[in-house]
Amino acid sequence: MSGKRQTTMAKLQRERRVAEKRQLKAEKKAARKAGELPVETSDEEFGEVSGEEAAEVSGEQPEEISATLKAD
Repeated sequence: MSGKRQTTMAKLQRERRVAEKRQLKAEKKAARKAGELPVETSDEEFGEVSGEEAAEVSGEQPEEISATLKAD
């Protein structure tokens, strides 16, 4: 019978990355709790903009508004 199996370098690297990621997450959480960072929101909360809505948001003005602005 052989002894314990040695851990591979790949496994050690994966575990190290996971530990670093958890540490960063904990630091961000503590900073948000202290009020140093704004609370992040996901894109899903606001929904996506469709093609028609994108045209409305693009800054194009209806002719009535453009004529009124040029008259002033």
